[in-house]
Amino acid sequence: MRASAGASGLSVAAGAVIGVLARLGLDALLPHAVTELPLSTMIVNALGSLLLGLLVSGPWTRRIPAWLSAGLGTGVLGTFTTLSAISVSTVALLAAGRAGEAALTLFGSIVTGFAAAWLGVLLGEAWTARHGGAASGRGRV
Repeated sequence: MRASAGASGLSVAAGAVIGVLARLGLDALLPHAVTELPLSTMIVNALGSLLLGLLVSGPWTRRIPAWLSAGLGTGVLGTFTTLSAISVSTVALLAAGRAGEAALTLFGSIVTGFAAAWLGVLLGEAWTARHGGAASGRGRV
């Protein structure tokens, strides 16, 4: 294993702990049953999309170590956000006869995630323009 791959692996593992703890904290603040609207999950997915959009179009356009982008992107934000929880919540809501909430969960998550990512990219581009950096789209996801 190369040194940089080892550093990236450790960074992802450390970031994963941070992301999971943040996710659990928000779930504890906004608990819900499996057949209820998963507000905490929708919030973490939108927030994660916003932050990743910001990072890839802002700070990551500068030269930063690969281990750092892996730790923040894959580690922290990868464990903070989740598609599987939204999918299971949507299926559970449908099974419970709550089609409206299922649709809100699914489509609301997609729309807010996209909008949050777009806002993050715009904020990141503004940061890059102010602080100097590469053009948008050159960061690491």
